[in-house]
Amino acid sequence: QRGEKLNLKQMQFNCSVNQTPNETPTKLKQELFCNLPDFTGPSGELRLLEIGTGCGANFQFYPPAAGEDLHQVPSGSMDAVVCTLVLCSVHNVNGTLKEVLRVLRPGGAFYFLEHVAADRSSWKYFWQQVCSLTWKLIFDGCCLTRELQKNLEEANFSELHLQQISLAYPWTPIQPHIIGYAIK
Repeated sequence: QRGEKLNLKQMQFNCSVNQTPNETPTKLKQELFCNLPDFTGPSGELRLLEIGTGCGANFQFYPPAAGEDLHQVPSGSMDAVVCTLVLCSVHNVNGTLKEVLRVLRPGGAFYFLEHVAADRSSWKYFWQQVCSLTWKLIFDGCCLTRELQKNLEEANFSELHLQQISLAYPWTPIQPHIIGYAIK
């Protein structure tokens, strides 16, 4: 809500350094989505919308029958919205977050896992800049240098639970990520 101070909290994840790259995102998603049932609405059902579902890789983490294929979503109708590796490619991040807030009911949750820009003083950021144009062409408009944590902090969620992490994707410029959830 406007005028209220954002409550920024750190999330705790127990990631083992010995995990393979394919296991790390699965474990992170299990931990990220473990409290999805807490946002079940008064009807007893979880109304969930996933933005950019792709091939449905997140469906295994949802309570049964939580995902829906919606074309028009009424305001305040969703208990949770999920967005993983999508905000890098949308044309208007702030507009997308505004729509997320519109469709969430009061107290609803927005879950995210996104790759972000590396620290501007790092070699990773330098290589993100070098690869940026080619990457955008090859990966459907994906922008390597978005600082999505800033967009989330400015989006007027009442709470933001966010952690910056690094995922092991050797020889790619997408190692820095943010993971968490925000409450309307």
